[in-house]
Amino acid sequence: MKAVVFDASVGKYVRTLILGRISKRFFYNKLSCVRLTNIPEPELPSENYVKVKTTYAGICGSDLNLIFLHDSPSTSPFASFPFVIGHENLGVIVEKGRNVTEFEIGDRVIVDPVLDCDARELPRCDSCKEEEFSTCLNITEGKLKPGTIMGACSSTGGSWGEYFVAHKSQVIKVPDSVKDEEAILVDPLASALHPVMRNFPKDSDKVLVYGAGIIGLLVVWSLRKLGCMADITVVAKYKFQADLAVEFGANRVVNPSDDYLDKLAKVSGAKVFKPMIGEKVLLGGFDKVFDCVGSSRTIRDGMWLTKQRGSYIMVGLASVVKDLDLTPVWFKELNIRGAYCYSTEYLNEYRISTYQLALNLIQQSGIPYEKLITHYFRIEDYQKAIEVASSKGIEKSIKVVFKFL
Repeated sequence: MKAVVFDASVGKYVRTLILGRISKRFFYNKLSCVRLTNIPEPELPSENYVKVKTTYAGICGSDLNLIFLHDSPSTSPFASFPFVIGHENLGVIVEKGRNVTEFEIGDRVIVDPVLDCDARELPRCDSCKEEEFSTCLNITEGKLKPGTIMGACSSTGGSWGEYFVAHKSQVIKVPDSVKDEEAILVDPLASALHPVMRNFPKDSDKVLVYGAGIIGLLVVWSLRKLGCMADITVVAKYKFQADLAVEFGANRVVNPSDDYLDKLAKVSGAKVFKPMIGEKVLLGGFDKVFDCVGSSRTIRDGMWLTKQRGSYIMVGLASVVKDLDLTPVWFKELNIRGAYCYSTEYLNEYRISTYQLALNLIQQSGIPYEKLITHYFRIEDYQKAIEVASSKGIEKSIKVVFKFL
């Protein structure tokens, strides 16, 4: 089968880092860790698994972090190389094990990519007992090779390949009323819902969403669809992002220009101060800051923009940040929260998987996929797709997807 594979041998990794300084295309050309190749279809690890033929696959920001080697090497023990990239998925079941009675051949499904104890067919660890599957303690054990999610595990395949396998506990059937183009957005919506549900604002709160890529936009969209009446400010780099943020329910949008801290201070009621050396700092700020970028600038400014005892939520997958001043953490007694993938959420005192919650929300409200999915590519054109997905300002890209024939 055709698949885009990531193979991070030490030689390729170092060579790609060096050549990438010349041009970003060296991160995804034939000399890089990424290549399109023909590999065998993945086999069912047990009779509790299904094989899925891919229909759609999305390009996630985490995929771009991987390709451009922005991920910290500290996560390398929790992946198994080489692996097929991709976890945003939609497909059709083409094979199933004898123990799979919940699904049939031909079912249109999405797969929750998290490879927890259930997927690895192990007794549940402490995290999984609490249904906190994204923090599973057994991500290197069991039936599968190491990998936190599908798309980082050599045993399962990934959605950037023609086929992948999944444990029956991961599989969710897509209702007939949900279009393919809506279903492929379940994953990014779940990625937005997880931090939103864990840090839901009060109606009286002032909220800052830093970043207006697909996740930042869906943070705003999901907050409004779930009935949040808080005042929401979005920091958006490009006009097309700003327009969509307002359409989704943001009260205002601020461009990250030189004086944007002063503008945000005015919105939040904070006071701005200029230290003897360095950039501006703030006293006061927003009740909750959802950092959907995770860069050195957004982390630094995001924490200073959070008010005393407020919550700074790191949604963007930050890695190694040099010269980060952590003064606002203790000076403001901030609540620093992280968000990784999706898990389960409390809804009306019941727990529901974030993936299922996202699918339910799409089924009930629809989702404006025509505005969110901006580009479609064949898997053979993966290099162009990566180029477009990583050139948001030039291409006006939001969600880039692969469509398999």
